Amino acid sequence: MYTGNTLSLTQHDSGIAEICFDNKNESVNKFDAATVTELSAALDALDSASGVTGLLLSSAKPVFVVGADITEFVGLFGSGKEEFLGWAGKNNGNLNRIEELPYPTAVAINGFALGGGFEVCLAADLRVMSSAAQVGLPEINLGIMPGWGGTVRLPRLIGFDTAAQWIAGAAQQRPDAALAAGAVDAVVAPDALRDVTLAMLGEAIAGKLEYRSRRAAKNAALQLNDIELGMSTTTVRAMIAGKAGRNFPAPIAAVDAMAKAARMGRDEALMVEAEGFFKLSQTPQARAMVGMFLADQYLGKTAKDKTKLLKSGGKKVKSAAVIGAGIMGGGIAYQNAIKGYPALMKDINNPALELGMNEASGLLAKRVDKGRMAPLKSLQTLSKIRPTLSYEGIDQCDIAVEAVVELEKVKKVVLADVESQMSDDAVITSNTSTISITSLATALKRPQNFAGMHFFNPVHAMPLVEIIRGEKTSDETIASVVDYALGLGKKPVVVNDCPGFLVNRVLFAYMFGFEMLLREGADFRQVDKVMEKWGWPMGPGYLMDVVGIDTLAHCYDVMIEGLSERFIKPESEAAAVMMYNAGRLGQKSGQGFYKYEQDKRGRRVKVVDEVAVGMLESAFGAAKQFDEQEIIDRMMVAMATELVHCLDEGIVASPAEADMAFIYGVGFPVFRGGLCRWMDETGLDNICAAGDKYAHISPLYAPTQSMRDKAANGGSWY
Repeated sequence: MYTGNTLSLTQHDSGIAEICFDNKNESVNKFDAATVTELSAALDALDSASGVTGLLLSSAKPVFVVGADITEFVGLFGSGKEEFLGWAGKNNGNLNRIEELPYPTAVAINGFALGGGFEVCLAADLRVMSSAAQVGLPEINLGIMPGWGGTVRLPRLIGFDTAAQWIAGAAQQRPDAALAAGAVDAVVAPDALRDVTLAMLGEAIAGKLEYRSRRAAKNAALQLNDIELGMSTTTVRAMIAGKAGRNFPAPIAAVDAMAKAARMGRDEALMVEAEGFFKLSQTPQARAMVGMFLADQYLGKTAKDKTKLLKSGGKKVKSAAVIGAGIMGGGIAYQNAIKGYPALMKDINNPALELGMNEASGLLAKRVDKGRMAPLKSLQTLSKIRPTLSYEGIDQCDIAVEAVVELEKVKKVVLADVESQMSDDAVITSNTSTISITSLATALKRPQNFAGMHFFNPVHAMPLVEIIRGEKTSDETIASVVDYALGLGKKPVVVNDCPGFLVNRVLFAYMFGFEMLLREGADFRQVDKVMEKWGWPMGPGYLMDVVGIDTLAHCYDVMIEGLSERFIKPESEAAAVMMYNAGRLGQKSGQGFYKYEQDKRGRRVKVVDEVAVGMLESAFGAAKQFDEQEIIDRMMVAMATELVHCLDEGIVASPAEADMAFIYGVGFPVFRGGLCRWMDETGLDNICAAGDKYAHISPLYAPTQSMRDKAANGGSWY
């Protein structure tokens, strides 16, 4: 009846018509502009057909429809309201037409049905879901809300409260949850999906399965009185506000749209949804979060492109050795085991091995406690880690990850020792956070097989792995390490060698900004509060405590020596060094900028430590309050400018990779989309002006010529 590039319409002998989504140009089905146009054409053909008794919606791909094409959003965000509403209205018209067909409709959900993909399912009368499928409305994760009827149809199907939680939480829903909520009518095995869906549709056609009243309910007002609606809205709003915070307007906007439309019929309610969608599309959060989504896709594509050399000569990693146990080594070994890699964990003493095994077993125990892993599977996973005091068996490992103490002399000795025990084609990496990979490679006979592999702590929770290319690192080695990082479930970003590499180098500019504020008498507690309010998960003082002040104090020397033209050593002791010399190492010692105690539930909490306050006041004078914008500028402009130096020097290949490195590595606020996106949103001319304002304090603030040129031309990073 109709054939396009993204879908087809067929009429079967039974009288049932079928719209089958099958995008010929993509690996998955998306609701892009072409699909919307072709769906409209298929519905036109359906309207003119005779003898049709029902409609089946299906997919020829392993997924149903993964959602809208996000790349098309970027252009729409800059459009006017009329153009935007026209875009939303075109597919709303399609879904309304499906809902208004003079015969029953059913959808066979064979895989992911997300966003617009789930919204088309909601327009059908009957929904049958494969036990391998997932459904959901994840638009909140992009700073927007559903725009094709999700906030209208879902609450009328599963109730206001549950729908609000689904939409605001943006989580993908498993079949059992979808069935329990009433979002789908049946869950069946994948191989029975088509037959069961057709059978249910046949029963509806024969009048044995009533569907008209359900269709009418989706078109009517919600069946809640004013008191019930008011209580539900207040409760859900409060719950969502507590989780989302003030920097994420989308969840509350979606709930408010649902509440406003609760007393309306479908068409009027869809207009409320479209208005809310448009308003959110104009927010900086939406621009940042959609941009971040696209940057993440670019990051994944870049990583996969780098692994292509494995086909012609790179080494495919199947087993690993972790050299150096403890908490970090145990975390790396755990990540290997949980992803199916056998891991030898080697150290020179039993207490370190015990600490590493305790770290791994503790993480597995948490998975069991949360119901995410069966106890037997946990034991089987732990058995993949083999603790050892010797190198026995390391010659069978494809890669070694060195994670010993952060001292160059020690690492060189260990790396040379490891190399002598491994096969000639084995890959060796160092989990150093600052030490030059090129320098460490001088201890090796095969420097081409060596790279940096910087994990972030805690290893199991932080997605980023920085892969550092030394001067002699081969492309094949990079391919192997990137592929291995992907296998560990991590987000690899390849950078070139320099002091601190990418993330720590730029983060130290942020920390130096903090140190300079402290030297001028700033109260670290105020700075922490201001930066947390700005969006960081923790302020710089608290971050130092979490990372470990001993680690930071050591890294200061590396950064000052390596980039002395900007990281200028202070005339007197830096605050972090002062804390370190006093034995205040942060959380690991229970004292740093704060002290750490257990609350009634046994959780570790930070509290004000007057000793730390007194130490800083003794060194830098009585604490005084600073203007909040000055604090933000002096922290963030130093950081942003150092990132531009890295881009200028080719340390990182693109703004997208840089932005995702800071989001995945140090928890940069996702609603700001990364450092480069923040610079774009703020305006490079404003960044340069702030840098000039504070350049007399430190060269860290002085804008680069590339920043000035880009600002003068009205340019941006994206």
